[in-house]
Amino acid sequence: MAWALKLPLADEVIESGLVQDFDASLSGIGQELGAGAYSMSDVLALPIFKQEESSLPPDNENKILPFQYVLCAATSPAVKLHDETLTYLNQGQSYEIRMLDNRKLGELPEINGKLVKSIFRVVFHDRRLQYTEHQQLEGWRWNRPGDRILDIDIPMSVGIIDPRANPTQLNTVEFLWDPAKRTSVFIQVHCISTEFTMRKHGGEKGVPFRVQIDTFKENENGEYTEHLHSASCQIKVFKPKGADRKQKTDREKMEKRTPHEKEKYQPSYETTILTENLLPTTTPQEAQQWLHRNRFSTFTRLFTNFSGADLLKLTRDDVIQICGPADGIRLFNALKGRMVRPRLTIYVCQESLQLREQQQQQQQQQQKHEDGDSNGTFFVYHAIYLEELTAVELTEKIAQLFSISPCQISQIYKQGPTGIHVLISDEMIQNFQEEACFILDTMKAETNDSYHIILK
Repeated sequence: MAWALKLPLADEVIESGLVQDFDASLSGIGQELGAGAYSMSDVLALPIFKQEESSLPPDNENKILPFQYVLCAATSPAVKLHDETLTYLNQGQSYEIRMLDNRKLGELPEINGKLVKSIFRVVFHDRRLQYTEHQQLEGWRWNRPGDRILDIDIPMSVGIIDPRANPTQLNTVEFLWDPAKRTSVFIQVHCISTEFTMRKHGGEKGVPFRVQIDTFKENENGEYTEHLHSASCQIKVFKPKGADRKQKTDREKMEKRTPHEKEKYQPSYETTILTENLLPTTTPQEAQQWLHRNRFSTFTRLFTNFSGADLLKLTRDDVIQICGPADGIRLFNALKGRMVRPRLTIYVCQESLQLREQQQQQQQQQQKHEDGDSNGTFFVYHAIYLEELTAVELTEKIAQLFSISPCQISQIYKQGPTGIHVLISDEMIQNFQEEACFILDTMKAETNDSYHIILK
């Protein structure tokens, strides 16, 4: 993508937000109630939702982020006003990310004259793919032997020290840099968004990725483990020149819209500002800062004691009930792409594998008695992460796990008492125990080329 890009001045890109320091004595309320297991009427009746005055330390009101990262690539013009920006990149093209020191005078003096470490990752934006990230990346590695998902273009980069790319982490690179000096890193993304779609027949809408940057300072042992800042942005990656065509198509579509329709969409910006992440490990105080910086200051009092995990567990209906339709949808859109714990995790193992292992165990039985070896049978299970707790979702996850189409799974049953087959329903899945283990058996369907799946 041969765009002529310029970086806006610092005062154009620095976004400051009000920061409040709140008492966190009731933090973790969402976790205590259990994800998806509480009613909003109960939550709204809690003392934290009483409209009480909160004490705001005046010296924290103008705190800003210590660093800012700017991707020199234009944002799409076809993004609605309150949604997160989306940036199109070409596969293998080098794109500059400028590392800006945003500290005010006297802030974080312990890093003055010292280096910090930044870790870059390309990760999935959609939760469905986040839960199966390891399997997705292993599949990509198998199809693209010797290739990496993310690389640093070292000759073009400025100010980076000791750049590294771990051969076992294809989507991760890292380097050291001095915040007091000009630093720009040029990255190349080699995977394309359509490589991770469910069906690959051509014409599919590619999945979005995130470019995520985490920055750390040294601890007393000289290890870069103390977290300073994280930020990310949403991208889609196309085959060479595909991003240019997509950007042009989006621009032409917007030009055809009426002025009233155009008001609902963001303008296309010449650069992409990476925004702060909201993570499950985010403290209530940090969650308050995130709400401020993302223009949800009106609701900070309602969410005073909510950690990142608590906010991420809220459903769309929850957020709308708390914040109203307009702001509720905007907040849910801001939350939905972030990493969050699944509502239910189960483990499955193919029965054919178990039978093989049992036979192997029988073959080794005599040797085990002779030498006293007590090693048991080793079974390989796969984790399935469920968010919606529906039979349709379980079907899709099993199909994805074993690289088949969901259409090839006719029904899913659970083996019940006396060997009966009970049809899996949404309600049954909602009553599965967390981290339950199942053996998967398959049975040919009677009328077509599909299969029945039996959970034992």
